[in-house]
Amino acid sequence: MGKLVLAAKCTHVPTMLMSEQDGALKGCRQAAIDGHRKIGEMARAAGADTFVVLDTHWLVNAGYHVNANDSFKGIYTSHEFPQFIQDMGYEYEGNPALGDRIAAAAMDLGVHTESHQIDSLDLEYGTLVPMRYMNEDRALKVVSVAAMCTVHSLDSSRTLGEAIRIAIEKSDNNVALIASGSLSHHIWANDDYAANNGTFTISSKFNEVVDRRVLEMWQNGETELFLEMLPDYAKHCDGEGDMHDTIMLFGALGWDSYKGKGEVITEYFPSSGTGQTNVVFPVN
Repeated sequence: MGKLVLAAKCTHVPTMLMSEQDGALKGCRQAAIDGHRKIGEMARAAGADTFVVLDTHWLVNAGYHVNANDSFKGIYTSHEFPQFIQDMGYEYEGNPALGDRIAAAAMDLGVHTESHQIDSLDLEYGTLVPMRYMNEDRALKVVSVAAMCTVHSLDSSRTLGEAIRIAIEKSDNNVALIASGSLSHHIWANDDYAANNGTFTISSKFNEVVDRRVLEMWQNGETELFLEMLPDYAKHCDGEGDMHDTIMLFGALGWDSYKGKGEVITEYFPSSGTGQTNVVFPVN
């Protein structure tokens, strides 16, 4: 019987890649990188053999989708930020059986979900950036779930999260579940970016205040209150991918029955107008 052994909400800002390279941004995201590496260590210590990543950079317009290829290998350049992420090599083993189980469990609960084994279906950087640091040794398998859901209800995403937990427990895998996305996500307008030192600032003080209150809720175990405000939070603070990744994450954790308290691994930081962090949620 499989287990969900770790759950986390994580950043994937492209400047983490720039932080590795010589230049003006060298070292600027070391705290975020260190946070990812720590989460990777925690996953291994908990016995994880697979990462399931809820990727807010994989956009889908109909149904839910799981990338369940048996292996992933390629060289990635971001269409969105080619100046930040370019020629990034990657290679991971997949877990087709678990991907298929997730889709089947979701279908059983009435949510149309498809699991794909298509060689040309690549990974997006919402998966690749966390895996670069959490899975540096490539020892853990990877499954990616689309979480930029453009025409999907919050309720169906919650159900998909429940299905992910069911599928894990019916498998023989120990899984680390990663919700890959920001908190608030109002990127600076292009004309305002340079004047506001956009790489290192938040575009809305309101968003920052709400982000910090959300982190307090998570640390205090105020899950029920957070979930009540989540639809408004996603809407008014421009949650990345409408925060479907976060909804799936809490669906897998038990929704409003979840009593755990989040542990902030990387302190809150602004990036290009958005609010970012790494937080681990203990698994019941």
